Amino acid sequence: MDRRTWLITGASSGLGRALAEHVLAQGEQVVATASSVQATTELAARYPRTALALRLDVTDAEQRAAGVRAAEERFGGIDVLVNNAAIDFVGALEEQEEDDYRRLFEVNFFGAVALTRAVLPGMRRRRSGTVVNVSSMDGLASLPANGYYSASKFALEGFTEALWQEIEPLGLHAMVIQPGSFRTGIEHRTKASGTAIEDYAATAGAFRAMLDGLRPEMFPGDPARAARSIYQAATAAQPRHWVVLGSDAQRRIGVKLDLLRAEFEAGRALAASTDFPGAAEHAVL
Repeated sequence: MDRRTWLITGASSGLGRALAEHVLAQGEQVVATASSVQATTELAARYPRTALALRLDVTDAEQRAAGVRAAEERFGGIDVLVNNAAIDFVGALEEQEEDDYRRLFEVNFFGAVALTRAVLPGMRRRRSGTVVNVSSMDGLASLPANGYYSASKFALEGFTEALWQEIEPLGLHAMVIQPGSFRTGIEHRTKASGTAIEDYAATAGAFRAMLDGLRPEMFPGDPARAARSIYQAATAAQPRHWVVLGSDAQRRIGVKLDLLRAEFEAGRALAASTDFPGAAEHAVL
């Protein structure tokens, strides 16, 4: 089997680091990128022939272009792009600072979009390649205090769903990974944004209050097991489109789907009542 080349963003810690470790252990090639290269450089030193550590802030256009170019020059092309880099701020939608939620979208959504667009020409030329977009259980089931993070992941999921319909006829694939709570150290990286408003004390405020008390044991997911599952999903002969990871994600997404189905069925007659008479049979979509 030819070695695949993976470009993984946010590879200095958490799921990105665990995935880079696992892919390299399979004998494949990894371009491990992060805004800080201390951890990725150590990883590349252990795999000098198959790993390349690059500084890559996904919001920086020059660094994105340089990263893709370096990957192609070193390994000949990118077979699997994993858009994993993400940040989070918590707080009610009214509370959070505009600079914070705009930065969140630049990293979580627009950075992933730009990197995807950068690797697609090479994948199309080879008629081979997979884009793996790491979303979240929050990308399908939103919660108070995490609305902007959820919105960025909802956007990423909508982008990816359109993407796979466009590229699968070309022999390419795209998928969404929906992890739950994994022991990635995210409790140390998540910050509150803005000034708390008392009216939200029982909703978003309850999540703000949890930040200082978060402990690793509160997160059921094992990053190493997630890495194995992502690798298997991305390299499957018939890749899936949605991959849920974690018992908490399975539970929360299941509740959301049940609620959505119930409201969908309850509104069936209302939906049909808003058509021009006899127009449904001529619908374009």
